[in-house]
This record gives sequence, structure tokens and C-alpha cells, in this order.
Amino acid sequence: MSMRIGHAFDIHPFSQDPERVLVLGGVIFPGETALHGHSDADVIAHACIDAILSPAGLGDIGQLFPDTDPALAGADSMVLLAEALRQLHNLGGSVVNIDVTVVAERPKIAPRKTEIEQRLTAAIGAPVTVKGKRAEGLGALGRAEGIACWAVALIDVP
Repeated sequence: MSMRIGHAFDIHPFSQDPERVLVLGGVIFPGETALHGHSDADVIAHACIDAILSPAGLGDIGQLFPDTDPALAGADSMVLLAEALRQLHNLGGSVVNIDVTVVAERPKIAPRKTEIEQRLTAAIGAPVTVKGKRAEGLGALGRAEGIACWAVALIDVP
């Protein structure tokens, strides 16, 4: 087996659609402005997917789940994450751990950090840690125009 590191980034702007819900790491944030995207726009799940796929040689989220596929409109990103994990496991690989950094002015991540970590850890079958950071008023993220996420995964592959 060989240890490999995957590093990933995802970003989505806030949505103007009042019917959408904000989902981060598979956790719903009621009353918060949702993110715009083809799927549910879960930036945490998306970054984790890319961090898993890339070092395993499985491409990236856009190749596996293209935003031009009408069947994926509104897709649950945790289902997409499960498929990425299935493909990794089919190779004989596994996730050792994932570390996530979310940059958002809102919502505050800290009050739901443990819940997000538990949801992702259960889904991935390996420890996932989450940190929330602010952009301190700088750039589009500092103006609260959306949410960005970085994920680093350590995977073990044959």
C-alpha cells in the first residue's frame, strides 16, 4: 500500500433562490442563505470528494459528476461522496483522515463543528476534522458573497 495526499478546493456563491437550503458537510443549516450550484452545493462534501479522487488517480468531481448532467441537478452531495468512496474502495484504497478548512463570514461553523465532523467521519469511515475561518472582510468571501472550502486527505492505495 502507498500513502498519498490529496489537496482540494471548492467554492460556491450564495444563492438568490429562497427554496434552496444551506448544506455543509451533510448538515442542514436552517434559516441560512443557501449556496448556488448544480447539486446541493455542499462545498465541504465537494472538497472532500476531490481530495479523495485525485490522489487515487480517479479524476475529479467535475469528471465524475459533471454539472452538465441533468440527472445530477439538486443531487445530495453526501450521495456523491459515497460514490467517490465506493470507487476508492474498488481500487482497494481507503481514507486515513481528512482535514477541512471552511472560509465563511456566515454562518458560524464553530457551533456545528462537532456535528459536521461526526457526519463526515461516519460517512467516510475515517476521522474528519473541520475548522471554520473568516476572511476578515477581505475579498468576495469577506464580503459574504459565498463560502469556500479546502480539504486535505491522506489515503492509502495499492
